[in-house]
Amino acid sequence: MNKKRALLIGDYTHPKFYPLQGVDREITHILNDSFSVQCTENNHMLEESNLQSFDLCISYHDSWREKLSSKQTSGLLSCISGGRGLLVLHNGIVLQKKYEIAQLIGARNVSHPSLQKLQMRVTAPDHDIMLDISPFEIEDEPYRFEFDPFCETTILLEFEMDGEWHPAAWAHSYGLGRVVYLLPGRDQAVFQHPEYRKLVLQAAKWAARSPG
Repeated sequence: MNKKRALLIGDYTHPKFYPLQGVDREITHILNDSFSVQCTENNHMLEESNLQSFDLCISYHDSWREKLSSKQTSGLLSCISGGRGLLVLHNGIVLQKKYEIAQLIGARNVSHPSLQKLQMRVTAPDHDIMLDISPFEIEDEPYRFEFDPFCETTILLEFEMDGEWHPAAWAHSYGLGRVVYLLPGRDQAVFQHPEYRKLVLQAAKWAARSPG
């Protein structure tokens, strides 16, 4: 089987909170049977001429001070709308600093409560991403989100906090492409959780239209 190509982009040199080191190994291992993963911190890889050779882009960005350039933003939007996949993990939603990409992702992170144990429940059990995913507990930061009113998305997973349930994962189409956001992912240990590993793989395969 020819593997699909995935670009994992984050921060090695100057991460503010979430280094790609360690996380890159976990994600590469999780996806190994279906994807060849290239890891980088070079945002120029998001330019269309570079990104178009990949089937999936995985954002683990930690660039809270910097926005993507117009050329990088255009490249990402063009490639996803043209049929490629985008998987955004935890802090990777920082790409929201460009309004066009916030629309692509479908929501913005608006608050950042402290690390705690989170109970996760499945809200779309019939979605391909959620097949055979059981409710699970994981320790992470319970981001809260404001959703774009013009984006039709499917909430896949919710977490419980203070007696209320909040979105923790979602998926939708964008043009001919597909977009998934997964809340967990604050450190390498999170990606060692067996149920979450299965979820990351199924999300990546759905976004990239990988068979099987």
